[in-house]
Amino acid sequence: MTGDDGQVAGAAEGGARGWRAAAEEALYGPGGFYRRPGEGPAGHFRTSVHASRLFAGAVARLLCRVDEALGRPAVLDFVDMAAGRGELVTGVLAALPAGVAARTRAYAVELTGRPAGLDPRIGWRAEPPEGITGLLFANEWLDNVPLDVAEVDAAGVPRLVLVRDDGTELLGEPVAGPDAEWLARWWPPGGEEGLRAEIGLPRDRAWAAAAGTVARGLAVAVDYAHTAGARPPFGTLTAFREGRETAPVPDGSCDLTAHVALDACAAAGPLPGALLLAQRDALRALGVSGGRPPLTLATTDPAGYVRALAGAGEAAELTAPGGLGDFGWLVQPVGLARAADLFVDVPDDEEH
Repeated sequence: MTGDDGQVAGAAEGGARGWRAAAEEALYGPGGFYRRPGEGPAGHFRTSVHASRLFAGAVARLLCRVDEALGRPAVLDFVDMAAGRGELVTGVLAALPAGVAARTRAYAVELTGRPAGLDPRIGWRAEPPEGITGLLFANEWLDNVPLDVAEVDAAGVPRLVLVRDDGTELLGEPVAGPDAEWLARWWPPGGEEGLRAEIGLPRDRAWAAAAGTVARGLAVAVDYAHTAGARPPFGTLTAFREGRETAPVPDGSCDLTAHVALDACAAAGPLPGALLLAQRDALRALGVSGGRPPLTLATTDPAGYVRALAGAGEAAELTAPGGLGDFGWLVQPVGLARAADLFVDVPDDEEH
């Protein structure tokens, strides 16, 4: 197999191949992790969608703001990329005001078959529709777009990391072509032996294609992220199985994931004006606060106080430093003046 850039990424020494080819088969090939029936990704790892309904409510409020900015079109699209079993799109539809929900055309984009009992209003597709007017939302999608890994050898040369099906790694050819150009611009690994970098070019292309389906509105990617100046020196490639982090093995038994260079994705987008911000800032701007309810409520409305306290706990988890609050949001406006106009209290100097 040869990648888009012509660099050999498939079978190599002793059955080993580049991580991009290995992960592509392990995640999306026949019998791959994301093509299996059953409970889906929620059985293996916890995302913001699974942590609280507050997340879907915040996305619904963002969709309403996009709707207003677009002048309330007759048909408002909402596209849930990497939809799992449709948890987010289902929650968004439930949280929308009736008038907005009546105009909303909802899509779930996922490779597995449509789950039984899914709301019939939700279209199920393998690819996003073209010409979206509204909001495309990709929650923890880009981290599962397979990529190759580079490691610096004893001579200071970045080489492709090859991997066998049992997870054993060895070094292959020097990184060359567009992959080398991407590393030089976005993640130069340095010259010390053993330093690693994850080559995000496939993610840049995937994001540009997804955001390019939006004719008017907003495209948002939410993910584990890092930016230039704070790249992890040994990379982030890891795996999850049944709720626990484990060693990455490309055998189809586990999720394979690596954090996303969101700044590179932002630069690859179809238009200028992309905004990068932390999830805690995005959600607070959309009304999700971890503040405790007043104690007086416990006297006047005990049941309401308990509900408010539970909601505050969930909001705190979604916005917590060192946890979900550190996720990055990449916001790409299309046909809208400024992405920051849809988020209050977002500093202008964060625009890209």
